[in-house]
Amino acid sequence: MTAPVSLAEMRGPLLRSVSRSFYLSIRLLPAKVRDPVALAYLLARATDTIADTTEVEANVRVRELANLAAMIQEDRPAGSIGGFASLQKNPAERALIESVPHCLQWLAAIGKGDRANIRGVLASINEGQALDVERFGDPAQIMALQRAADLDRYTYLVAGSVGEFWTDVCFRHLRDFTATARTEMVSSGVAYGKGLQLVNVLRDLGADLRAGRCYLPAEELHSLGLTPQDLKREPSRALPLVQAWRVRAEQGIAAGIAYSCAVRSWRARLATALPALIGARTLALLREAGPSIFTTKVKVSRAEIRQIVLHATLTLASPSSLQKAFRTLSSQPG
Repeated sequence: MTAPVSLAEMRGPLLRSVSRSFYLSIRLLPAKVRDPVALAYLLARATDTIADTTEVEANVRVRELANLAAMIQEDRPAGSIGGFASLQKNPAERALIESVPHCLQWLAAIGKGDRANIRGVLASINEGQALDVERFGDPAQIMALQRAADLDRYTYLVAGSVGEFWTDVCFRHLRDFTATARTEMVSSGVAYGKGLQLVNVLRDLGADLRAGRCYLPAEELHSLGLTPQDLKREPSRALPLVQAWRVRAEQGIAAGIAYSCAVRSWRARLATALPALIGARTLALLREAGPSIFTTKVKVSRAEIRQIVLHATLTLASPSSLQKAFRTLSSQPG
């Protein structure tokens, strides 16, 4: 896949190639909201790809992240991002990095309010990504977050901030977005984003450990008589801690369903609810998997995602149907 040179290619083939499920939400959004959300997603995925290029030393990744973050925040021509495209084994991610100058041109041309929102959310996301690279710079050594507050802060930076962004963009572009107060929607949106990121953290526990990353706080592991290194040998001992964070994730995505049900446009409501429905099913699979989550990655199949989307679409994502689907997916056995 070559680097896109048109908005149509960035909105379509590129976006679809780097997003397994969120692409569905973006395509469902009303047209006025679709572009700022799509562009913010592409830029976040590009910076995330740089952060995850572990073939490059951590200090170089931090420097290049800061370089790209500055390009996003400032009205200046795109410069070099260190040849990261050639290091990508995944063709879609290589095309994404090659497309960064085009994404920045799109950012410069987008409306002033949307541009400010995109820059705001990317500032938070980039801060979280840089902290991650600095914290987990040596994959040969397992490092852990120290406190629950560190994990809470991380989930806000990389995902809770997206709830704020989504809310601001929808309030700007959708006249009848919701009858609920903006402050309440922002609060629910932040909780929703943090809950979704906790789903990702729990789903990726094993892969992260093998890469030297432990998002379960060291203080909480210590209370169970564990160190991060012990998780590879005795993962079942950490299950009470995993369960506690799974409950917090469930609370976060339940806030997402409440948020979605307050949205008036059925398309925006469906787009907003889909990640929560998929997250509910993921958490059910994690609960059933037990200690095997440390050795096997749990994810919802494409067939199940299609079923979730089809059912929600046929019911026009009515609040009652969303709540029922959420309860069913949350309790459905693996």
